[in-house]
Amino acid sequence: MRKIALFCEDSGHEAVIKALIIKLAPKGSVQVMPLSARQGKGRALAELEKYLKNVERGQTYSPDAIVAAIDANCKGHNDKRSEIDAKIPDKLRHIPFVHAVPDPHVERWLLIDSQAFKQVFGKGCDAPDQKCEKDRYKFLLREAVRKAGGTPLLGGMEHAEEIIKHMDMLNIKKLDDSLKRFMEELEAVFKGWEL
Repeated sequence: MRKIALFCEDSGHEAVIKALIIKLAPKGSVQVMPLSARQGKGRALAELEKYLKNVERGQTYSPDAIVAAIDANCKGHNDKRSEIDAKIPDKLRHIPFVHAVPDPHVERWLLIDSQAFKQVFGKGCDAPDQKCEKDRYKFLLREAVRKAGGTPLLGGMEHAEEIIKHMDMLNIKKLDDSLKRFMEELEAVFKGWEL
């Protein structure tokens, strides 16, 4: 079983990204190990950098791949990708690295497949727009769960795994460029492993 180290901004990112990795991986082929999922982007990147230094020194195991998840926050995929890549020491560039950079926010990814949403709640959700507004998609996810008769105890993120289980991955790849990039990077890693 291949081990994937996961670094995220928060528990919402962890829920979404972990569920997507498991859905996209051949069944039973990967173990996702969340190593940072709290206190935002700065903490996630600091934890990533610290972990990579420990790997470089041989003080901790070297994973088969690393996934780093931070929102684009309307700053663009390339800027955030560069922030992540700046943390990777040259000696560790051989480790497959996957960038999960939802644009603008990870909650949007849970709203793009209305049919998956309907499978979970019995009612679909409106397709999300593409706007740069702080907390917009947190609000839209909460409201979509409420309108469908659910209770968003954690803003709706507690339903991420179930929504993702029902997603049509080929279709959603066409609906969101940031999700498509993440999926393609992850699929390339799996292909390289010949899983």
